[in-house]
Amino acid sequence: MDTVERLDGRALAGIAIALLTWSSAYAAIAYALPAFTPGEVAFARLLIGSLCFAVLLRARRVPLPARRDWPQLALLGVIGLTVYHLCLNYAETRIASGTASILISLVPAATAAVSAFWLRERLTLRTWVGLAVALVGTVLVVLASGERVEVDPKALLVLLCVLASAIYFVGQKALFARNSMLGVTAFTFFAGTLATAPFGWQLPQALGVASWPRIGALLWLGIAPTFIGYLAWNMAVSRASASRVSSFIYLSPPIALLIGWLWLHEVPNALILVGGAITVGGVVLANARRRASPPAPVLAEACANERP
Repeated sequence: MDTVERLDGRALAGIAIALLTWSSAYAAIAYALPAFTPGEVAFARLLIGSLCFAVLLRARRVPLPARRDWPQLALLGVIGLTVYHLCLNYAETRIASGTASILISLVPAATAAVSAFWLRERLTLRTWVGLAVALVGTVLVVLASGERVEVDPKALLVLLCVLASAIYFVGQKALFARNSMLGVTAFTFFAGTLATAPFGWQLPQALGVASWPRIGALLWLGIAPTFIGYLAWNMAVSRASASRVSSFIYLSPPIALLIGWLWLHEVPNALILVGGAITVGGVVLANARRRASPPAPVLAEACANERP
């Protein structure tokens, strides 16, 4: 089917909030890993997010999704949250953030492919070209930023993250139509947290010896990129197609560099600016809507003849 959903102001606001918070996650994960294992970071992050969702559900009196959707939601939570965060954290212990950024940038293309297969979303050639152009721009940004790009077997874990994200984004889409967005998102977090619990069973001992800045990194991960970021992102996905929304992930590396420019005074070089411009252009191209074709002359003439 050909989606007719548009990126309205609320959807764009959700995307902006998600990207701003998600862009800080890589640094926070790297900062927390010296004091916690990858499994403990994933469990703490999802646990904090789940507690926030539980409070929000109770405060707004939002019911849980229909029982018939629980198995699918639980599976999506395990795939999109447990698998994603465990694989990303373990990968970041071995590969450079530049490598992870390039591989994670495959999420929009993977989401578009899964949407075309699962939801029968018909994607135009312009969309595919825009996704490819944005990917080229992202690669230029990462290469020009001086990050190491290396090949490591654990890079395959990031590719698994890409597939898990695509399935998570697309799989929730149909469930938003018959359940509240907040209820769907919260349930996937509850399931994802439970599945991650075996990897974080020593978290209390780790918290006892960790410094407050390391613990603060966990709190930031759980509240900002996880609770706020996923809530804003799913709000956008509930209002537009998953493939269109996911194309904005290409903007994450340029946003991270912009934050570094404004906050840390890290002035980007010319190639970074060129890569950022290419990325933005690709996202715009992928989300450009084809103009409606004018009515056929025969139909227009018939309508004119019917006028009184």
